[in-house]
Amino acid sequence: MHTFYYPEHIKHDPQWLHRADDEAWNRYYTEVAVRGLCIHDALATANLGPISHPGDFGMSPIQDIHAHEMLTLLQNAHEQMKLESGRDVALPETFNLRPRINHHLYSVFGQLGQYCFDTSSPIFAGTWNAAYWSVQTAVSAAALLLANPEQPVYALCRPPGHHAAADLFGGFCYLNNAAIAANWLVQQGQRVAILDIDYHHGNGTQEIFYGRSDVLFLSIHADPRYEYPFYWGFADEYGQGPGLGFNHNYPLPPGTKNNAYLDALNQALIQVRAFVPDTLLISLGVDTGEGDPTGTFLLTTPDFQEIGHRIGSLNLPTVIIQEGGYRLEYLAQHVIAFLTGLSQTQSSPA
Repeated sequence: MHTFYYPEHIKHDPQWLHRADDEAWNRYYTEVAVRGLCIHDALATANLGPISHPGDFGMSPIQDIHAHEMLTLLQNAHEQMKLESGRDVALPETFNLRPRINHHLYSVFGQLGQYCFDTSSPIFAGTWNAAYWSVQTAVSAAALLLANPEQPVYALCRPPGHHAAADLFGGFCYLNNAAIAANWLVQQGQRVAILDIDYHHGNGTQEIFYGRSDVLFLSIHADPRYEYPFYWGFADEYGQGPGLGFNHNYPLPPGTKNNAYLDALNQALIQVRAFVPDTLLISLGVDTGEGDPTGTFLLTTPDFQEIGHRIGSLNLPTVIIQEGGYRLEYLAQHVIAFLTGLSQTQSSPA
């Protein structure tokens, strides 16, 4: 299995906001640079395959998905914040909860409140570069898969992306890596299914494709009545217009264990088979693991291997895009288990 990884993601690190005497605060900013480092090091030790830097596909795939105004903000917010307030990190303080106003706002605080939906996604000097190359990591994986569909490809993306919508960012996410890669594949003539197995619903990915029939979106996640992102991810959200019937959510209750999770996975895989995709994209979150600071599910390392095995049994050309997973002592172990289960299944004789 080939992996793509961009090491300069470490220049975006919300751990800089941690406080020595406030563990509860620190748990809020769990999407830290060491996540990418520990997965990378475990991959190298496990010798699952080559690890390469991504190629640069430029801004075009990003602009095809995200609003120009939001992209401009992400690129400039840190410098604007320093000029306006002297702060070295850009975070929103006021949110526009009504329909977006049709006026240009000069204050960076106002702009952030227009395009960011929570306070979990700080913008540092290196955030735009990290987010940009996280996208390139995903698109590079998609391009390699297109050239060599026999082997799955892993995009070790950081920061993650599945909460970012066309004109909204939040939930540790700035640009939607999976959606951008999927749309790029559609432009190459592919029929694409996205299966999101992060603990949290992929609200951004759902919103981007909600009215489209050329991309199937499925998400297995914590019930939004109890868990973030709260306002998306319900079972009765099936898509709209041309996309009606191409969106499937499988919300699960707190404390979900392997049997209930695998039942939901089996239902999702039935929908994937019926769609007959050319390519499968997995938004891989391992925050469904027991003890994750952001979740309540009780999956174990062997469970992740079984999940990978069942997805691999589809025998579809597959790109895996890293999303969440925040219990550092188990993060890499869970990822390796999933990748091993998937790749061993796909490389086995039919």
